[in-house]
Amino acid sequence: MGDAAILDSKDIAQEDILRAQVYDLLGALLREAPSGQVLQQLAGLSGDETPLGSAITSLSKIAKQARVDQAKREFHDLFVGLGRGELLPYASYYMTGFLNEKPLAKLRQDMARLNIERAPSVYEPEDNIGSLCEMMAGLILGRFGVPASLQTQKDFFATHLSPWAGHFFSDLEGAEYSLFYTPVGTVGARFIDIEKEAFRMTE
Repeated sequence: MGDAAILDSKDIAQEDILRAQVYDLLGALLREAPSGQVLQQLAGLSGDETPLGSAITSLSKIAKQARVDQAKREFHDLFVGLGRGELLPYASYYMTGFLNEKPLAKLRQDMARLNIERAPSVYEPEDNIGSLCEMMAGLILGRFGVPASLQTQKDFFATHLSPWAGHFFSDLEGAEYSLFYTPVGTVGARFIDIEKEAFRMTE
């Protein structure tokens, strides 16, 4: 669906397509443990000398060494656990200390307004970091209709990601059970910083 959105949206700038790809990458890795195919794709990535590029290079290197069973166990320990994982990757928890609070209610209101529907196969609260990253990618690429304006993207980011996502990704970098997910946290932290600065410059 993402490729179709790109082809149908000729006015999307290349840098915005690249932004959406990073959001999609983070969303995929935070929604479920990577498959062997995903690990192969990650191993083929290459970054530049920027902080984000260096983080992507580190992710590529660790993906070359990672095994599917190890990544799956790590994902479980970090985000699922016995009762709960080491981290709770939800906006409500990071912003209020509790699950299913006002940030989730606000997100559901914005989802309805922006024609974002919850996938029928997803049962966890919509304010998890993986889903929010995928929503941002969808807004950029027009998966929910037409590509969202920069102001709409900025408002969604400011409300649902900016207040807590950087903190979460930093926690992921330093989590006890993180190995494969350490550079995922670094990529996320650097990217959120870039997005914050880019949106700030539009003010």
